[in-house]
Amino acid sequence: MKNKMELQFSALSQNESFARVTVAAFIAQLDPTMDELTEIKTVVSEAVTNAIIHGYDNDPKGIVFISVTLEDGFVEMKIRDEGIGIRDVEEARQPLFTTKPDLERSGMGFTIMENFMDDVEVTSQTGNGTIVTLRKHLSQNKMLCN
Repeated sequence: MKNKMELQFSALSQNESFARVTVAAFIAQLDPTMDELTEIKTVVSEAVTNAIIHGYDNDPKGIVFISVTLEDGFVEMKIRDEGIGIRDVEEARQPLFTTKPDLERSGMGFTIMENFMDDVEVTSQTGNGTIVTLRKHLSQNKMLCN
């Protein structure tokens, strides 16, 4: 059985924790391990923070969109913004690369996402925003909603 949720919110840094907790609560029905839940919360935080800081340059008029699909112990999350986009996706995915060194950004967001997820896909178009797709098979795939 496929189950899906969608969420959108203003690009405000205080909404990052709201996104993290909401996605974790939705995914909890798959009975993930504590490590898996922590990893998912971490990657959601990283992707949402990137959208707010890099995509919208902290402009609260921007909207961050999240969709999560659950199916047979498999999680797919898409975090999307309609911000400035990423000029060079491959460069942005390199460890320690950041366009905001003045904000003390570590440049490890994509590296963290890649370490915690089975698959990370980044599509971006300059001036039209970015979609980060995160996929993970959970070790315990008992769906409680069946």
